[in-house]
Amino acid sequence: MAEIGLFEAIYSSRALRRFKPDPVPDEILDRILDAAIRAPSAGNAQPWAFVVVRDPEQRQKLGAIYRKAANIVSAFYAARGRPAHMTEEQYRRLMSSGSYLWDHMADAPVLLVACLKREELPPPNALPPEVQAKLPDEIAYVERRQGASIYPAVQNIILACRALGLGTVMTTNHMLLEDEVREVLGLPDGVRTYALMPIGYPRAKFGPVVRRPISEVVHADRWSGGWPDPTNGRDHKKA
Repeated sequence: MAEIGLFEAIYSSRALRRFKPDPVPDEILDRILDAAIRAPSAGNAQPWAFVVVRDPEQRQKLGAIYRKAANIVSAFYAARGRPAHMTEEQYRRLMSSGSYLWDHMADAPVLLVACLKREELPPPNALPPEVQAKLPDEIAYVERRQGASIYPAVQNIILACRALGLGTVMTTNHMLLEDEVREVLGLPDGVRTYALMPIGYPRAKFGPVVRRPISEVVHADRWSGGWPDPTNGRDHKKA
């Protein structure tokens, strides 16, 4: 298919959860995975790993786990209620689309599981004494930033899928039952999953992606500094 521009891909890569049964060719998956590994990672460690699940029995097992996890997630959605920036109709469509995937995850011809290998820290005795004292902070820091080494790759997958005419969505509900997923996939120690992505030729159309305006989420210089709506002038509110 014809190439599309970067910004067209960004602005039209909406979450798609309903797929045709058509298989995704190996050469297309190769391009998607090659796009994934072009992403940055902390220290260029490239600690990612990807499991491509196409076997129907394996997909059914993952789908069952995802459905079980969704029972937990749905309770949180119900307790949280509709986000303020969404209309009732937008929220209804979101929940309807999400609940469909809860029941039909296994129907996607490809389930792509994005994983990350655990970062091994040096032994304390290999560090200077003043750094050893900071080791608990370093452990907390590594735990906090580890997603930075896999989620850029996930975004590349989303954009590559869009460029190649495929739909997908990043999901994480399965992480609530990580041990069950690990058993199904036979993951070794030190490898954890960070995203479960159904991939296939979509039944719905791409885009547009609707988001809150940047004036609501961007701050100039400090939190109290406003960022104006680009359509209404460029005079920033001073902090």
